[in-house]
Amino acid sequence: MWSLPPSDYSVLHLLSLVAVAAQGMTAALAAGRRSMDWLGVCFLGCITALGGGTLRDLFLGHYPLAWVQNPIYLALAGGAAFLTILMARLVHRLKLAFIVLDAIGLVVFTMTGCDIAWQMDATLPIVIVSGMVTGCAGGVLRDVLCNDVPLLFRSELYASVSVVTGLFYATAFGLKLNAELWTILTFVLGISFRLLAVRYKWEMPKFVFTEEEEREP
Repeated sequence: MWSLPPSDYSVLHLLSLVAVAAQGMTAALAAGRRSMDWLGVCFLGCITALGGGTLRDLFLGHYPLAWVQNPIYLALAGGAAFLTILMARLVHRLKLAFIVLDAIGLVVFTMTGCDIAWQMDATLPIVIVSGMVTGCAGGVLRDVLCNDVPLLFRSELYASVSVVTGLFYATAFGLKLNAELWTILTFVLGISFRLLAVRYKWEMPKFVFTEEEEREP
């Protein structure tokens, strides 16, 4: 079975640390727009960075939970959120920073979710769903707690980016390709896809049904 090396220095593990910090920072930026106190910002950072992985582990019965087994994730997420409070005034383009950081979290967490499900001998559909839950759920929790419309439900492609990233990443499982190289390629593909979708406003077809249409004979 293809899987990433167990070493803490694997590319995916290092990217995961970056993603945890990135999602903690997106939470801080979102919380700042809602004037939350410092403790609330750090708490939201932990929920955003670890919420998707927690739901994934609960769904798959994968215990202990990632942040229980490695409490360093809590410290990293909360610390990144707190650091963002201190340096936010130095960031002049917060919207762009938010989008880039969220894209990093989306792509890396999708790969992490896929990898964990595959190591549990899950089928391909479950692998993809596991990646999507890991990648998207934390951001949804962040936006809901900040009383914003989740990025998942806005116009640009979001969940679709997670699905495409997961499918591309899972190709290596069956073909036994080089794990480290494929992780980097998937990361570049996913980030590029998400940012291009934002830049050019790529959208999925919409279903529109109004009351006027309902009253038509």
